[in-house]
Amino acid sequence: MKTVLSTFPNRDAAEKAVAELRQKGFDKDISIVAKDDQNREKNQFTTMGTDNVSDGATTGGVLGGLAGLAVGAGALAIPGIGPLIAAGPIAGLLSGAATGGIAGGLVDYGIPQERSKFYEDRVKQGNILVTIRTDDSRINEAADTLRRFGAQDVETH
Repeated sequence: MKTVLSTFPNRDAAEKAVAELRQKGFDKDISIVAKDDQNREKNQFTTMGTDNVSDGATTGGVLGGLAGLAVGAGALAIPGIGPLIAAGPIAGLLSGAATGGIAGGLVDYGIPQERSKFYEDRVKQGNILVTIRTDDSRINEAADTLRRFGAQDVETH
């Protein structure tokens, strides 16, 4: 299994890419991480994994349908980053690696430390991180789909 990572500068493009990936059968393999600036304003946090987003809503409605397109969304706060929304397989790694931040969770996911830090910085800047875990035969399909919807920083590890 390999991981395709990408960032999106806006929610709409990320939502469209994730929706198409789901239609292509990647649904259980998609992870999403984004800042939750709305929750920061409200100063409300929930425990990772307690939100059921089957209706497409997330804590505070921050990402709308985006997190609803992935499995197991929830909110958490990471020191130095603040409140986040995370969904998909990576969500559990982030909750377990809260002190290591996003980079720590990505390293646990098999991403090199230097690149993990890069993606953490991109999320801090307000970008949405979308990853797909897939076997070698579907890497290009996943990466091409992400790029078609405007993904940046597309890499495979």
